[in-house]
Amino acid sequence: MLTDPEIIAALFAGAATILGAFFAFSRWMISKFLSELRPNSGSSLKDQVTRLEKRVDDIYEILAKRNSRRKDG
Repeated sequence: MLTDPEIIAALFAGAATILGAFFAFSRWMISKFLSELRPNSGSSLKDQVTRLEKRVDDIYEILAKRNSRRKDG
């Protein structure tokens, strides 16, 4: 029964369709994730991380200045 050429062809076509859909979905998901890692003037993940790094650097400078004043005074 499973030796009929039509059944074998249908199984291969179904498997190829499922694999094709999986790879197409994977490619779409990867492109969406990669687009978040490129700066785009404010709304990407990369832009948000850059802003946070700047704020942390500013806080670090403020704390370093306070500590140097305490040592001097």
